[in-house]
Amino acid sequence: EFDNGEEGLAAFLDKVHFPVLGANVLPDIHAKIGNRVKPYVVLTVGGQKIGIVGAVANDTDVISSPGPHVLIGNDAEAITAAVNQLQKEGVDKIIALTHVGYRRDMNVIAKIPGVDVVVGGHSHTLLSNTDPKAAGPYPTFVQNPQGYEVPIVTAASYSRYLGEVTVTFDDHGVVKEATGEPIPLDANIKPDPAVTARIRELAGPIADLRAKPVAETTAPIDGNRETCRKQECTMGDLVADAMLERTRKQGVTIAIVNGGGLRASIGGGQVTMGDVLDVLPFQNTLATFALSGKDIVAALENGVSQIEANAGRFPQVSGVHYTFDRSMPSNGGRIKSVDVLEDGAWKPIDPAKTYLVVSNNYLRAGGDGYSVLRDKAKDAYDYGPDLADVLVDYLRKHQPYTPHLDGRIHNGTPVVIDNKRKKHDSGASVEASVPAKAAAPLAAETKLPDLPAMSGMIASRPPAIPVQAEPPAPALQAPAPQAPAKKSDATAEKTPARTYTVQRGDSLWKIANRLYGAGDRWKAIADANPGVESKPIHAGDTLIVP
Repeated sequence: EFDNGEEGLAAFLDKVHFPVLGANVLPDIHAKIGNRVKPYVVLTVGGQKIGIVGAVANDTDVISSPGPHVLIGNDAEAITAAVNQLQKEGVDKIIALTHVGYRRDMNVIAKIPGVDVVVGGHSHTLLSNTDPKAAGPYPTFVQNPQGYEVPIVTAASYSRYLGEVTVTFDDHGVVKEATGEPIPLDANIKPDPAVTARIRELAGPIADLRAKPVAETTAPIDGNRETCRKQECTMGDLVADAMLERTRKQGVTIAIVNGGGLRASIGGGQVTMGDVLDVLPFQNTLATFALSGKDIVAALENGVSQIEANAGRFPQVSGVHYTFDRSMPSNGGRIKSVDVLEDGAWKPIDPAKTYLVVSNNYLRAGGDGYSVLRDKAKDAYDYGPDLADVLVDYLRKHQPYTPHLDGRIHNGTPVVIDNKRKKHDSGASVEASVPAKAAAPLAAETKLPDLPAMSGMIASRPPAIPVQAEPPAPALQAPAPQAPAKKSDATAEKTPARTYTVQRGDSLWKIANRLYGAGDRWKAIADANPGVESKPIHAGDTLIVP
């Protein structure tokens, strides 16, 4: 909602005739959105009052651009306050409508006293009782500390599904039953003729532009978020190379682009302008600036700080090679080496030297946590050509373009196989079972990167609620509802542990991904089976699954 700044949201609010919710969206008296974003709304359905509380991700001010007049508060604290107010108004059926991600919905939001249902988004998670690729059942049930189960639903992304859930409450406002399944919005759904005609009318000029051929490729170019936000990807190499080539005559030698800014892949063969706009839809411009080697390392450190969360800040690069270690703490020395191309040879980056860098205007303004580009850049110019036009020119010049990887980004995370032998993480598998001894720092003065973005505002923000322990794995089918308990006096029951028989080819990562829908939760299984980290697992072994 803030990708076009506060002004973009204000223009949207001028047009809509439905409530827009965000309990942790806190505008000041100068904000253009005024007080039009409400913390909650009460709807009367069938004679019953239903409270709906909204919340956005706590890092919205980092991953988007709300501007200086809109503060983003803590989601859990804001929802808790809104729930308390709703209960004072006599509302006992409360839905949390969130954009914070499936894992936080399970770990935090569903455990807020008084929340009955969570309708989530942000992580693009598909829940389903029929799709084998789903991350969990629809709905997923989580035990609230007050002793009742909270159903969570989320329906992937990009309007590919319409979520539908039917919830039955008892007389005390406790959920007795919740059932549903996302509806695929595929060719089986008949479009409304009037809406289709209106879209065709408005999209005419745009459709002509999108259909225009611009280049050819010899193979598909991967822009998938599962790769471009964790490791080198062919789309990242292409876009970064295009940026660097466009500015090389200005003396620029390094390009950095955020993986989250790459929104689609391109198939092999003919490339249209529509394909390029799907990859780069934000109308970002090239930004050039001077930056010290020390601050370039700090920027890369920020970029690899949230790989586990699949965050969009992961740095795709050109003109630079770097190695990272995911077993190190976030913003605690994950960048292990950085080499730059000088005189045709790769050399270690000089912390004291100034380099000319190209990025996009979003990162240069501090987006995705890149405050070092905002605060430390010298001689910055943020109004270069549109990045989509730069990519089109590059593809035309190099057609037919052949996508490739060249190892410019290396995942050096050690993974312990046993007590004697080690290998390195492939880049998209597991974190280190035992943290490796930290490698020597790049240089004494670059050991500690700059503080994360917005750190200077910590004192003015509500304290964040610490991340709770990982929840029990969601069942493969929605559990049968238990006798409802009153919210005021019920207590949570302990979920019994399950067992799992190891199959041929299994790893802890694969097991966690199969059972939890998240491979990076393998540590929960390891913790429940002492000693399993230090030896291989074999087909037929029995593991406790918490």
